[in-house]
Amino acid sequence: MHPMEVDLLVQARWIVPVEPAGTVLDHHAVAVRDGRIVAVCPAAEAVQFTAQTHLTLDHHLLCPGFINAHGHAAMSLMRGLADDLPLMDWLEHHIWPAEQQFVSREFVRDGTALACAEMLRAGTTCFSDMYFFPDETAEVVDHAHLRAVLGMILIDFPSAWASDPDDYLHKGLALHDHLKGHALLSTAFAPHAPYSVSDDSFSRMAVYAAELDLPVHMHVHETRDEVNQGVAEHGKRPLARLDELGLLNPNLIAVHMTQLEDEEIAAVAEAGASVVHCPRSNMKLASGACPVQRLLDAGVNVALGTDGAASNNTLDMLAEMRAAALLGKLVADDAAAVSAEQALSMATLNGARALGLAEETGSLVVGKWADMQAIDFERPETRPVYHPVSQLVYAADRAQISDVWVAGRHVLRDRALTTLDESMVMERARAWHDKLAQHDQN
Repeated sequence: MHPMEVDLLVQARWIVPVEPAGTVLDHHAVAVRDGRIVAVCPAAEAVQFTAQTHLTLDHHLLCPGFINAHGHAAMSLMRGLADDLPLMDWLEHHIWPAEQQFVSREFVRDGTALACAEMLRAGTTCFSDMYFFPDETAEVVDHAHLRAVLGMILIDFPSAWASDPDDYLHKGLALHDHLKGHALLSTAFAPHAPYSVSDDSFSRMAVYAAELDLPVHMHVHETRDEVNQGVAEHGKRPLARLDELGLLNPNLIAVHMTQLEDEEIAAVAEAGASVVHCPRSNMKLASGACPVQRLLDAGVNVALGTDGAASNNTLDMLAEMRAAALLGKLVADDAAAVSAEQALSMATLNGARALGLAEETGSLVVGKWADMQAIDFERPETRPVYHPVSQLVYAADRAQISDVWVAGRHVLRDRALTTLDESMVMERARAWHDKLAQHDQN
């Protein structure tokens, strides 16, 4: 019997496929052909393959690439612009004025390139974005060879991208049509938040979302003030308003959700909606804490996101996993809450489920795209290794991520980016710093 020809064969000390849950494979290999996984087998059985590229990683853990289920990629150019401020002060007096003056196609292009460089170096292979000029974002992400779900943003006030709700919907749908059939890029509706989108705009969008069966990615119950404002203006909490508008359903991706009552958790679970937890952004802005373990116990799919670098201040999903696990234990008053394995699932497969991509990515199983990363554990900071998943979540650092593949393509090789010109990305970031720093000082 002749060996099967494959494009890539990666042998690793440990493989954590995420599916089945709790599985850790010692001395195994992943075989890839045409971008997809064709086998996960013991290393001793890898002789059945002949590979164009064969890597042996004796000290590494191989696992799915991270899925950053919520962010604003271009806002990486605002990293550290206005720190240590409450959410609305931060938005109204710093972020929104800067956006009004500077957001353009060039801003989005350069900011997204910076974000993609950071995310690839931190093991992220897929992200969900919510920002202006998503068509520009699509070009950059396609060039960088990441997987992304691009938000068709909807908001009731004008921006450099669109003039009114009609314009936002028209341009978003045009992007959706343009990306049909793309291997890496897809779309979701992205209304900003209940407080910035009217009932009429929501209703019109809901019709399109139902017809196209697309996710609806939105900030929901981010702060206590937001909830109180919703009650004052509409006589009901925002989640109840969304339910009345027909938006509380399996396609809803509700981001933040720090303010939840028991009956709301039950309603989210019954509806089959997903929640995206952004622990470090929420802690930094003192927005509140998502009750992750209560959501998980109710059967809700909980994913992880970094939010934008303007409020985090990094796009580091390893750090996000650790924060989610630690904060989850504190909020639940239970050291067993939000385990390391649950945190890893939130950062991978749960994100894929939220984005409607679970059949394509999020775990290392036969048939899925080879979206994966290798983390070098041969460091003083991660030795000895008793439990590889715990070591990944509680001890590893993103600088230990040596290699990343998206659809089988080697996009980070031995810590070097292969699809982006890092020096050019940095040069453009420095130029934007000079402009934004001068603006914020005025």
